[in-house]
Amino acid sequence: MTAPAANAGALTHRLSSSVQLTVDAAATNVTRLGSTYSVSGSGVDTTDGTTVNTISTGAITSGIMSPGTIAATQDNPGSAFSYSQSYTQGDAIPTSAVTVGDVANFGNITSTTAGSAGSLAGTLSTAGALTITAGGAGTNATGQFVSELTILH
Repeated sequence: MTAPAANAGALTHRLSSSVQLTVDAAATNVTRLGSTYSVSGSGVDTTDGTTVNTISTGAITSGIMSPGTIAATQDNPGSAFSYSQSYTQGDAIPTSAVTVGDVANFGNITSTTAGSAGSLAGTLSTAGALTITAGGAGTNATGQFVSELTILH
């Protein structure tokens, strides 16, 4: 006869260390804003200066709309009327590429210059000790030590 084997369980111990160093690249992100123009009214006559009851379509130069001048006169003086005109000038189309770190002619821009490693450093010893040294602008240093103990019974 044989005796059944005893289950002593299992023990697992894992150690791991890591260091991650990054230096950001130069980047520019822009959104070009377009021109908007609107006219509304009642009880008024309009003119673009040359023709009565005409609203100018304007002209577009370098991607910017110029709506022209619109004049409004009351249909019946002393009567009720309403008139509204609004214009938002858009961003001109650039003639050359934007240099990173410069501010261009856009209404919405984010520009970041390149990072500098400087003294950025990270080391791991054979004992798992981490050493991280901060760097220059636009840098990130992340160190991690993990100790995992698993006991099965």
